[in-house]
Amino acid sequence: MKIALITKEYPPNVYGGAGVHVAHLARELAAAESHTHDIEVFHFGRPDSEQENLRVRGVQGCPAGSDTGMPSLLDTLHRDATLVGIVRGADVIHCHTWYTHLAGCLLTRLLRIPLVLTTHSLEPHRPWKREQLGGGYDVSGWIERTAYTEARGVIAVSGAMKRDVESLYGVDPSRIAVIPNGVDTSMYRPVTDPGVLARYRIDPETPYVLLVSRITRQKGIMHFLKACRRFIAPVQVVLCASAPDTEQIREEVAQEVARLDRESSTPVIWVDQTVPPGDLPALYSHASVFVCPSVYEPFGIINLEAMSCGTPVVASAVGGVPDAVEHGRTGFLVPFEPKSEQNPEPADPEKFAEDLARSVNRVLRDRGLRNSLGAAARSRVERFFTWKSVAEKTLAFYRETMHCR
Repeated sequence: MKIALITKEYPPNVYGGAGVHVAHLARELAAAESHTHDIEVFHFGRPDSEQENLRVRGVQGCPAGSDTGMPSLLDTLHRDATLVGIVRGADVIHCHTWYTHLAGCLLTRLLRIPLVLTTHSLEPHRPWKREQLGGGYDVSGWIERTAYTEARGVIAVSGAMKRDVESLYGVDPSRIAVIPNGVDTSMYRPVTDPGVLARYRIDPETPYVLLVSRITRQKGIMHFLKACRRFIAPVQVVLCASAPDTEQIREEVAQEVARLDRESSTPVIWVDQTVPPGDLPALYSHASVFVCPSVYEPFGIINLEAMSCGTPVVASAVGGVPDAVEHGRTGFLVPFEPKSEQNPEPADPEKFAEDLARSVNRVLRDRGLRNSLGAAARSRVERFFTWKSVAEKTLAFYRETMHCR
């Protein structure tokens, strides 16, 4: 089978779960069934590479200096148009995120081959993207809706995402498969590395609560910072938060961190640059608890990374998070009620912050509980969330899709 994977993100330019997903999926597809498949990855970047049956090609954006008010949208459309001219000879097109969907819609008709989409997120549930895209947000929604109409098959990363695709875009359930994300258990494993703690000025003698996230409203960082005021001492907070959607939201986080420094006895170590992947396993492993306070989370690979390192997770019970975190066994799920379907922010922010803190404190107080949750977390990942399993299920769905009309 010749498979064309089309994505905005691909290493080294990865800032979210979709980039992690495609990188591992491509590798496992190339290795599957004695290397009998031909995999070509097209991404929004520069580096090209080729290794046996896996080829990677970067697609360039529009010329610099455009005077448009929506440069991100124009850049996306330019790359999608370029893709239409260079993707050839594939048996199936597999697109990831709305940034690639226009190319997928055009290619499925021009080449008369199936289009498969993986649902990493959905634009109607991310209204804060208007801050980043302006009027381009309306166009991104239109492109996404059109793609779900055109696609022969849809892969949802969680049961919640499957339900959203059905309700938002009317996709027939028979065209949707639920295939969760995975994690590299050989990289993300329990490790001891005091040198990493020293590099980030983390006190090895004091327990710490860890958050790793992009700075975006989706991830609930401001609610987490409010919860920090309620953590039981002695404790540190390690906030690995970078890549802000806008300068405004970065400034909001900076102000709240400064306020915590002034008004709380809990030290906050803010790492505002992207953490090198090699440092993450140690940061996860040494943490007493990892927190995912997202207000919208289709799945949350970040939770699997922490769990794979043997660290308990406290997470908001939204989207696909309950598919990964088993309440009371690998961590705790915090009840979450949004303001409305159009506004995913918590209906009662103070209660949400209080509930987050209560679950975090439950883990901090009890070392035995912490150890048992961490061991169960690692075991659950090894059993259900390997990338090899993801690739096998994806290949089976390709074959099913190619025989459906």
